[in-house]
Amino acid sequence: MIKVDNLSYSYPQKDLYNKISFTLEDGQHCAFIGTSGSGKSTLIDIIMNPEIYMFDGKLDIDPNCRIGYVSQFSQLDKTKETTVYEYIAEEFIKLQKEITYLCTEMETSSDIDTLLEKYQQALDAFDAIGGDDFESKINKKLHHANLIKHKDLMISELSGGEFKLIQVIKEMLHSPDLMIMDEPDVFLDFENLNSLKNLINSHKDIMLVITHNRYLLNHCFNKIVHLENMELQEFDGTYIDYNFSLLQTKIELQELAIADDEEIKRNEILINKLRSVASNNAEAAKGKSLKARVKIQERLEKRRIKAPFVDIKQPNIHLVTDNEIEETIALKVNDYSVTFDEMLLENVSFEIKSTDKVALIGSNGTGKTTLLRDIINNNQDSIEINSDIEVAYLSQLQGEILNESNTIIEEFLDFGFDTYQEIKSYVSDYGFSEDIVDQKIESLSGGEKNILQLAKVSASKANMLLLDEPTSHLDTYSQIALEEAIKNYNGAIIMISHDYYSIINCMDYVLIIDDKTIRRMSMRKFRKMIYANHFDKNYLEIEQKKKSVETKIALALKDTDFELAKALSEQLEELIKLL
Repeated sequence: MIKVDNLSYSYPQKDLYNKISFTLEDGQHCAFIGTSGSGKSTLIDIIMNPEIYMFDGKLDIDPNCRIGYVSQFSQLDKTKETTVYEYIAEEFIKLQKEITYLCTEMETSSDIDTLLEKYQQALDAFDAIGGDDFESKINKKLHHANLIKHKDLMISELSGGEFKLIQVIKEMLHSPDLMIMDEPDVFLDFENLNSLKNLINSHKDIMLVITHNRYLLNHCFNKIVHLENMELQEFDGTYIDYNFSLLQTKIELQELAIADDEEIKRNEILINKLRSVASNNAEAAKGKSLKARVKIQERLEKRRIKAPFVDIKQPNIHLVTDNEIEETIALKVNDYSVTFDEMLLENVSFEIKSTDKVALIGSNGTGKTTLLRDIINNNQDSIEINSDIEVAYLSQLQGEILNESNTIIEEFLDFGFDTYQEIKSYVSDYGFSEDIVDQKIESLSGGEKNILQLAKVSASKANMLLLDEPTSHLDTYSQIALEEAIKNYNGAIIMISHDYYSIINCMDYVLIIDDKTIRRMSMRKFRKMIYANHFDKNYLEIEQKKKSVETKIALALKDTDFELAKALSEQLEELIKLL
C-alpha cells in the first residue's frame, strides 16, 4: 500500500497542496486528474524521489517498493540501434549473461564464496523482475499492444506512438510494485491508444496514471484521485461513476446554496433594520439583538458551499477573427507529395472552404504535421491559400510557438500587446492569474503551455487556424472549453487530433490519411468506423442518450428546477449502468 498523509508543498511563487491525503492499495488502477498546473506531475516527482523535496506531512512507501515510470515525454533511448525485443529484454538479458558468467567463473575460481554471493544477488534480481519465462511474457505484452509484428524491427524504425507503447511494456515487464505513468496517451493515434488501454487493463499491480484522455478515463480505472485548488479527494469507482457523483453533489449544493442565499438576504434586511433602530435607541436589548443577528449572518456566510471539485472554472477560450469573409475556397492543395525515407503522401489534392472545420487524422508518422507546416510556410506550388485568408498555427512542439525563456508578459509584449495591464486582463480569461504572469514559460505545465498557445492564436484574429494536437496535455475542462470555442469560431480550422471526442463534438468532417493518400469522410461514417473498432455495439447510442440527458440537467440547473434535475439524474444513472 502507498499512503500520502496530510502532505503540503509550495513553490516560492505558488502553493500546490494543503494537507492532502490518499492511499493506493493492491490491484487499484488509479486515474490522477485535475486542471493544468494543479501540481499532478510534481506530486509524482515527490512520490518517486521524496528525499529531494521539502514537504510537510507523511509519505508512507516501503523502501523496497519498485517503481516503474513512463514520462509524458519521449526518451532519448529511441536513438539506440537495437531491436524492439532487445530493447524490452535489455535488463533480463544483462542479468542472464551475468548469471551465466558467474556460473562459469565458479567452476575454476578459488574465491567461491564471493562469487556465490554475487551469483545469489543476480538470481534474486532476476527473480524480482519476473525473469522466469521472460520471452513468453514479452510476446504476450506485444500481442496486447498489437505490436508483435514489430518484434524484430529496429527501435529507430518505430513511430513516436509505437515507441511510447514499447516503453510502457518495458516498464511493466520489470514487475514494479507501483507503475506510474504521466500522460502516456499524448500524441497516440487511435490504434495505439486502444493498445495502451489493453496494456493498462492487463496489468495486475498498483497503477497511478495522470491522464486527461476521456477514452482511457472511461475504460481503464477503478479509482479516481482528483487534485484541485490545493485540495484532493479520492473516489473508489470508475470515472463515469465519479462524474455522476459530482453531478448529484452539484444538484444538492446548488439547491442548498440558493436556500442559503435567500436566508442571507432575509437576515441582511433584518440586520439593517436592527442597526437603524439601534442607532436611534440606546437600549441594551436592541444592541444585543443586532449582535446576535450579525453572528448568525457570519455563520451563514461561513457555511456557504465551497465545492472546489464540483464547479471548476473553465478557461474562457474565445477564437475570434477580425476578417470574416463570405464562404469561399480558403485553401487548395493540388498534387501535393511528401517524402522522407519513404513516400508518405503522394499526389494529394483537396480543398477547404472558409468556414470548414476539418479533422486531419491518420496513424502516427503518416505526414500530418508536415502537411500543416507546409501550409503555414506556404512556399510550395502545390499549396494555394486565398489572399483574404490569414493563418495562425498551434504546434505540438510548444517551443516552436512560445519562447520558453520569456515570461508570459514578455511573450505577449513581443506579440504586439502594449501594456502590462492589457496582457494581464487578456490572459486572465485563459486562467493565468496575476501571480503567474511574471513566471518563465518554461516553468508552466504542458497543459498551461497549450492554453497559452491558444491565447496567442486567438489574439492573432486569423480566419484560418492550423491546430496540431491542441487537446494534448489539456485537462478535460479545458478540452470542453476548446470544443465550444471551435464550434463558435467563424473561420476555417484544420485540426490534427487523435481525440475522437473532440473530433465528434466540433468538427464538420474528417480528412483521413490512408495508403499515402487523403480521402474525405463524413462525421457519420467516421463515428461509425471508430465505434465499430473500439466500442460495444450499443455504446454510441447509449452515450448519445447520456449526453442528451446531461444537457437537459444543465438547463434544469440553470433554471433552478431542482426537481426536474433530480428526476433526470435518475434517468442518467440507468444509462450509466448500461455503459
